[in-house]
Amino acid sequence: MLKVLDAPAADRSLITPGAGSKVADVLVIGGGNAGLCAAISAAEAGASVTLLERAPVPYRGGNSRHTRNFRCSHEDSLGVLSGQYGVDEFYDDLLRVTKGNTDESLAKMVIRNAPESYEWMARQGVIFQPSLSGTLSLSRTNAFFLGGGKALVNAYYQRCEDLGIKIHYDATVIDLHIENKEFDGALVEMNGKQRYLRASSVVIAAGGFEANKEWLADAWGEAAKNFLIRGTPYNRGEVLRQMLSLGADSIGDPTQCHAVAIDGRAPEYDGGIVTRLDCVPFSVVLNKHGQRFYDEGEDVWPKRYAIWGRLVAAQPDQVAYSLVDEKSRELFMPSVFPAISCNSLEELTEKLGLPLEQSVETIKSFNKSCGTGEFHATELDGLCTRGLDVEKTNWARPLDTPPFYGYELRPGVTFTYLGINVDSTARVTFNNKQAENIWAAGEIMAGNILGEGYLAGFGMTIGTVFGRIAGQQAGQYVTNG
Repeated sequence: MLKVLDAPAADRSLITPGAGSKVADVLVIGGGNAGLCAAISAAEAGASVTLLERAPVPYRGGNSRHTRNFRCSHEDSLGVLSGQYGVDEFYDDLLRVTKGNTDESLAKMVIRNAPESYEWMARQGVIFQPSLSGTLSLSRTNAFFLGGGKALVNAYYQRCEDLGIKIHYDATVIDLHIENKEFDGALVEMNGKQRYLRASSVVIAAGGFEANKEWLADAWGEAAKNFLIRGTPYNRGEVLRQMLSLGADSIGDPTQCHAVAIDGRAPEYDGGIVTRLDCVPFSVVLNKHGQRFYDEGEDVWPKRYAIWGRLVAAQPDQVAYSLVDEKSRELFMPSVFPAISCNSLEELTEKLGLPLEQSVETIKSFNKSCGTGEFHATELDGLCTRGLDVEKTNWARPLDTPPFYGYELRPGVTFTYLGINVDSTARVTFNNKQAENIWAAGEIMAGNILGEGYLAGFGMTIGTVFGRIAGQQAGQYVTNG
């Protein structure tokens, strides 16, 4: 199993501020989507660029390897995007999932810049495709990457090589030298040796701390021990912790994160998007005691899937179970692991290890409470239950058509929202004042916009827009003197 150790102790005797030549005009820390966009943009601005990627080549790209799409506003059809998805509708969608916990000016800036970024991405070699079966509700809002996130990452790395950007893999940043809000260099371990790399400016795009279960436990308590990390194991938060210790302004809540319900059979780290279970809206979800605990049909799945990790995390033993019947089996993306299948609900609950009597009673009560109406799988249909303590407000149909299918759900953490504060130019702030030559992009600053909740594909939008801005600003800082 892939396991990442903590960064080694820093040999601070190697840090000699102002001494020696600089390795580049712009140093980019982090080799995921945001860092790559920053590196390319800085090079396009005429700067020399060095990029540090903590992972080895096969695992390069951070969580971006596991992405599928990019959420994008557009007033008319744009590329593979159909219809219209205006700025106001996009922002309204964001307000609903974040419950207003967002920086309006930064959020709207990202949304307004999305169409231009879409076209910029295509120029870098990213190829888009229309949404496929199981994702039709996103055809208007999200552009999918042909070949997925791995293809996007590979296209960006090829573009970096074409631009002459120097890339170091297996490069772990173990210390930063920042004084009076000005960056001088980073102490980096590469090939078993520590080197102090100086640059005229820096873009911090090193991700969150989701793979650091000790830090997660500080926020979540013992429950964190049962979390699965669906993203990269290399995001352990060392650079974030260093920035905060050096006085960068923090943003976000350490307990807020992008956490989805994933298959309980997924690996501890790096399972990726294929471990996500999309059956919830068409299912009945029970906790280990055979009880429902939340509205499975609250909204269309792209606007609600990212709350289910936290919901499951709040249940006993951080586990839940999703049950569907035959008439719903083809309505969601197929799972990477086959469902447990039985011809009766009694047999299924026993196979899942659920308490038989309570579970069957819960499902029978649910079935009796389902109303009548027209079912629409890809939109809110108002087909609801009536008379339950926890109502299902859409897609509520009885579980009555065998065979029946069941999945164990576990919380799968993708990325955390605690990060560093930035302004509209992506510049990091210290005591509410701009840093001299420090910018940030991606997960490490996403908490400025994502106070809670999530919209499918929006992390890529934030990373791309802010990555481009950070790279342009850092490059211009150097080239304009």
